[in-house]
Amino acid sequence: MKTYTTIEELKADVKNGRLDIDDSITINFSFSLAISITAWDITARDITAWNITARNITARDITARNITAWDINAEDINAEDINARDINAGDINAEDINAEDITARDITARDINAWDIKYWAFCCVYKSIFCLSIKAQGEKNLPPVCLDGKLVIKE
Repeated sequence: MKTYTTIEELKADVKNGRLDIDDSITINFSFSLAISITAWDITARDITAWNITARNITARDITARNITAWDINAEDINAEDINARDINAGDINAEDINAEDITARDITARDINAWDIKYWAFCCVYKSIFCLSIKAQGEKNLPPVCLDGKLVIKE
């Protein structure tokens, strides 16, 4: 387990725009760096990076071009592409989401491919949603919206 308490410590491990740690990392501060991060598990407050690859990510806010992980737990996620087994987040804004299970308050995406989707109030995609099931959790909610495509419930 590697713990970073300052941005200088983190920058010291960045080589050629990459932070590659073959272990779990904890980052005790918010940061925004144009780097790629690869680690077993990432625990942080706010992460802004180009690409993030990890087994598990736990953070308050995540902003990245690409995120690849088994499990993601965050309040807010903003990314172009998200590939994960399980995503638990308050708000997700992404172009493409590929996941087994998604639990979120709000989801905005171009395409969503998932096993099960649970959303709180509103789920909107630009193209299509492909999933085994989709269900709104909140008392006040709207059905999923596919602007330029369709909702496909796979069997």
